[in-house]
Amino acid sequence: MNIDADTLRAEVRARLPDPLPCRLGVAVSGGSDSTALMRLLADIAQQEQLELYASTVDHGLRPESASEALAAAALAQRWGIPHEILKWQGWDRAGNLQDQARRARYRLLGAWAKAKGLQAIALGHTADDQAETVLMRLARAAGVSGLSAMSGSRKEGEIALLRPLLTTTRERLRDYLTAQDISWIDDPSNQDHRFDRIKARQVLSGLDQIGITAENLSRVAENMAQAREALARYTQESAVRCIQVSDGDLCLDRGDFETLPEEIRRRLVIASVLWIAGAGYPPRHNAVDQVMDAISSGQTTTLGGCILVPEGKKTWICRELNAIRDQRARPLEPWDRRWIVSGPNHADAEIRALGEDGILQLENWRSTGKPRTAVLSTPAVWAGDTVLAAPLASFANEWRVELLPERSDFAALILSH
Repeated sequence: MNIDADTLRAEVRARLPDPLPCRLGVAVSGGSDSTALMRLLADIAQQEQLELYASTVDHGLRPESASEALAAAALAQRWGIPHEILKWQGWDRAGNLQDQARRARYRLLGAWAKAKGLQAIALGHTADDQAETVLMRLARAAGVSGLSAMSGSRKEGEIALLRPLLTTTRERLRDYLTAQDISWIDDPSNQDHRFDRIKARQVLSGLDQIGITAENLSRVAENMAQAREALARYTQESAVRCIQVSDGDLCLDRGDFETLPEEIRRRLVIASVLWIAGAGYPPRHNAVDQVMDAISSGQTTTLGGCILVPEGKKTWICRELNAIRDQRARPLEPWDRRWIVSGPNHADAEIRALGEDGILQLENWRSTGKPRTAVLSTPAVWAGDTVLAAPLASFANEWRVELLPERSDFAALILSH
């Protein structure tokens, strides 16, 4: 056995959880990176007696994609790894293709992992991918979080996404495959200069003359990740001091907020919006700066589906009514992707925002101690035009409202972002 193969396998194992989950998935496209990862994981799985499963997402964007997925399946079969092809059929030819394909890939992989009872999926992102991401984010004037790029491990719902090759170059993986007499597929879209990542890849190939290599940029990302973690912990400590959590809303003490460094204030605003609105991406830098100015001057403002309402020396951060005005759910179904409402059986019961029509039917909503604007966007139980219950507006009437478990811990979200 090639000595570098043993070294490479040991490096990959060191970047995986210890102990490993008993059932592990690997996403394989047929390219060199994921093919090498699947082979390395097959050896590790045999050594540690875990069950390894593989899947290939066929985006259907090129005529060759179906045959490439079948080739990946054949390779997995040859190594005794159960394999499944996941087909994406949801692109409407609108929006950013690469972004939509990425979202679809993670959605399909997550559903596959859940169906198979997998706790984690390994992905074949390499030091080259990490370096390209850093370059693209430099072009956008990214800060610490942006330059920390991809993490070695993160959660996507209940599934852990593992990237054990982030410090390994593509060249080294190809040398490993060549030595093992294993072939791979070169995706022609990797030469398509319409995509920013391909442009970054081309630029990176010429930067080694001044010492900027994939390995060095990957190390920069790791350094930034450590800085991001330190900032996240400081942000979490600051949140405990100056933000009070109240039934899905946040109440910020402006005096304490103003004493914090600008970066920590910015992170608190972003974390607040992400926790309340559940947005996939953080709001833009300029928009966050405008909101921080509004907080300082005690003005009402909106950001990312949230509304910030000053009240005395506090500012409430709440869900914006306009963002959820048309959302409907049945009891026990998630409403606004964060609330579960349960109570007595009622055939006509429907969950909607309380809104202006609802608050006029309540006598005691002021006992919540919250601004009227905050109460308007709380979940209520309706039967036609009649409010049956509004538990967060002091009208429970035997109904209960709870946050979904994954949306309940504000402090945990700060550390995860």
